[in-house]
Amino acid sequence: MATPYDFPSDLLAGQEELHQVRAELSALLKRLPWSVVPVDAFSDDNGWRKVERPASPGWTEDEQAHVEKLRRREHELTIFISGHRYWSELAGAERVDARSQLKHAHEASAPQES
Repeated sequence: MATPYDFPSDLLAGQEELHQVRAELSALLKRLPWSVVPVDAFSDDNGWRKVERPASPGWTEDEQAHVEKLRRREHELTIFISGHRYWSELAGAERVDARSQLKHAHEASAPQES
């Protein structure tokens, strides 16, 4: 059984927000056109596999700004979490184990469906 760690509330909140930001960014990128800028459709079968892409209207300025905002927040949260003072209390393998458990702490607190 894994060692339970007493993570500070701000560290847990930062990790939870990071999960949310990454989920929102992933969902947004799946909805957006494949190219940021407008590009015509193309097909290339000269390589080891055929590559085809439909035309892309590109992203609007609002879409680009939203992606940039989420990426910037993801970066801020990553720095906050990795540089948190809590990690200085742990050494070596214990720090690695704690970091792994923090990444999954939200799963332990989520209600179980039956």
